[in-house]
Amino acid sequence: MKTTILTALLLCTSGILLAQQGTVKVVQDSDLSQLLNLYKKANESEDFYTIQIGFGSYDKAEKLKSDAEVDFPGWYTKIIFDSPTYRVHVGKFNTKLEGERNFTEVRKKYPESLLLSPKK
Repeated sequence: MKTTILTALLLCTSGILLAQQGTVKVVQDSDLSQLLNLYKKANESEDFYTIQIGFGSYDKAEKLKSDAEVDFPGWYTKIIFDSPTYRVHVGKFNTKLEGERNFTEVRKKYPESLLLSPKK
């Protein structure tokens, strides 16, 4: 019994003793950070169609948002406060056609939803 425990202990520690160590150096092109900033800025703008699936109290909005994330995985979801209610938006669509196609799908699950046009 003691030899089994000793053997297991030696096997476990030998893996630690033989492990390799090193450092990783990442060299990044300076233009990449500029490109990432442009990408973030483009995605922050509200030049897209979106679908409002509902509104109400903060608790209701949180529930709607979590339900939408399950129903439409990978879609953009956001809670927006517009006094006095919280509104839940899903999706970022570049064209009205793309927005309308997805709107018909969303409307099956959330009949009170609205297709919102981009703010100009």
